[in-house]
Amino acid sequence: MARPSLNDLAAFVAVATHRSFRRAADELGTAPSTLSHAMRALEERMGVRLLNRTTRSVSPTEAGTRLLGHLQGALASLDAALESVADFRGRVTGTVRVNAPRLAAAMLVRDVLPAMADRFPDVTVDLVVEGELVDIVSAGFDAGVRLIESIPKDMIAVPMSAPMRFVCVASPVYLGRAGTPGTPDELTRHRCIGHRMPSGKLYRWEFARGGTTLVVDAAGPVVLDDEALMVEAAVKGLGIAYVPEPAAAPDIAAGRLVEVLAPWMADAEAIAVYYPGHRAVPPALRAFLDVVRETPKSPPLAPASA
Repeated sequence: MARPSLNDLAAFVAVATHRSFRRAADELGTAPSTLSHAMRALEERMGVRLLNRTTRSVSPTEAGTRLLGHLQGALASLDAALESVADFRGRVTGTVRVNAPRLAAAMLVRDVLPAMADRFPDVTVDLVVEGELVDIVSAGFDAGVRLIESIPKDMIAVPMSAPMRFVCVASPVYLGRAGTPGTPDELTRHRCIGHRMPSGKLYRWEFARGGTTLVVDAAGPVVLDDEALMVEAAVKGLGIAYVPEPAAAPDIAAGRLVEVLAPWMADAEAIAVYYPGHRAVPPALRAFLDVVRETPKSPPLAPASA
């Protein structure tokens, strides 16, 4: 049997990992049809079918899964060997693709990207802002940003922010009209501004006090999927909102919003950058992570003039 080329094996790993010719082709900078032909040629050369194909999906066969398991470690070791001489090449170059929600993206632009541009001018940070939680590996990202407790266990997390609280807020006009809730149970008698998650489900408001944990299915006349809009709706007197404290801080300071149920709010939680732990870290991503580690941990979305 003729030995497959390293390029063919790397292409197979990309297809089998992404389970998509299109996504693998985007990563490798080639056409899906070219990649498909290369995989058929690889299977013929090896004398075994590696991929199951349908009109809508592609997945590794049993033989392909076994080969993938061996190749991932081998290619990671090869990448590490090649990157071990990176310091001798001079300036760090490359692109880092990062997926982040709006709050975290604003923090990256404010605190991290200026330092990246100054220290690593030849590195491009491709920042994609979306509320949906994605699989960063299958979606082709180098790193993602989430609340640290929601990061998958097989990922490596690098804290990016100071711990952040969630708060319940409402306008003085609304509270004057509807009263101020003293416990989370009283929210059932209030108009609450709902938070729709990317999955389509409504976010359940979480509270904790003295070892007691409560979860409330908040309901009201407005449901939104953006923290800034939830804050604006609360300012307009539409009800009580449950949002990250930095998003509401300017309006609380200005008196447009009042925090309620403060003793019942859960512990603060940090935002972190995360990336796959089973891969060699490319120089551009390593540079980005170094800047994140060295950046002072300030609250997300704190007003720039504060």
